[in-house]
Amino acid sequence: MFIDGIDRLVVRPEQSMREVIEVIDRAELQVALVVDEGRHLLGTITDGDVRRALLRGMQLDDAALTVMNPQPVVAGTDASEVALEALMARSGLRRIPVTDAERVLVGLAVPRSELGPAAASNLVVIMAGGLGTRLEELTKDCPKPLLPVGAKPMLETIVERFVSQGFARIAIAVNYRADMIMAHFGDGARFGARISYLHEDKRLGTAGALQLLPPDVADPLIVVNGDVLTTIDFRRLLSFHQDNACTATMGVTYHDVQIPYGVVTLTDNRVNAIVEKPVYRYFVNAGIYVLNRACLDYLPDGEYFDMTTLLERLLADGRPVSSYPIHEYWQDVGRKADYERANREYASVFEQR
Repeated sequence: MFIDGIDRLVVRPEQSMREVIEVIDRAELQVALVVDEGRHLLGTITDGDVRRALLRGMQLDDAALTVMNPQPVVAGTDASEVALEALMARSGLRRIPVTDAERVLVGLAVPRSELGPAAASNLVVIMAGGLGTRLEELTKDCPKPLLPVGAKPMLETIVERFVSQGFARIAIAVNYRADMIMAHFGDGARFGARISYLHEDKRLGTAGALQLLPPDVADPLIVVNGDVLTTIDFRRLLSFHQDNACTATMGVTYHDVQIPYGVVTLTDNRVNAIVEKPVYRYFVNAGIYVLNRACLDYLPDGEYFDMTTLLERLLADGRPVSSYPIHEYWQDVGRKADYERANREYASVFEQR
């Protein structure tokens, strides 16, 4: 139950949070271990710490020291596997650094059950029925999810990411050029998945196809747009949703907008301050969701219905909706510039994992 190669998890306290996030994403263990020059453990930074800090307004240039937990739960080198499992049960933690008597880092303990991905029973719904009109001639004869990004259709990359994380039950919502998508994926067997299809006789929007799910669908389900490429761990997303006891969880990513002028703040006709070309950060919808079965009761029968409308109705009804900040790679392929960027980045992001 010890992870090999913990050097890939180690960061220094002065390193930027941008570097810390890269370490967490690359290792895919949801934690970075902060050490000094002598490799003494100073603290830990978990994936959850990062997401909470992002919501508080953390900047990527902030130092690891400002976000780390300086008093993490640790185990000694003489701790048995049984003792480690008991410590995890008591603390509710699934990542415990192991140090020697001088607090020098020597290892990281994780539950034995996590040494390989466990099969998940949750259904994944991929929305792949859109027209892709913003890509113009590229989607004239090909549905957008089948456009090649890297060496394969981007929908294939999405399916493979889910399967690699233990999610094998997949439903693909299809409309435009549905026959091409169904011919490529079939029943999903050659991808290690069990794929079914939600056939939209007419366009139903980004949530409307969920009307076509069977009434006994399990709770909760993951919904992803078919033009989103990301390296997030969907198991973490699901755990986050369940830990927060929400009706729905929306993945959000940040988008920076730079104002090309000096922004002036005024009181009546008096100038209070001038900020030259400020950058404002906004969280935006990432097209990734976790929904409880109760969400399906809000869908109108046979009508066009977008996911944003669903979330607005949940909020209006007092249902809790949480946000899951995405710091991993995320790229929406909606415009030509996005498509070109995804192709440029594909090899470095996906082929080296």
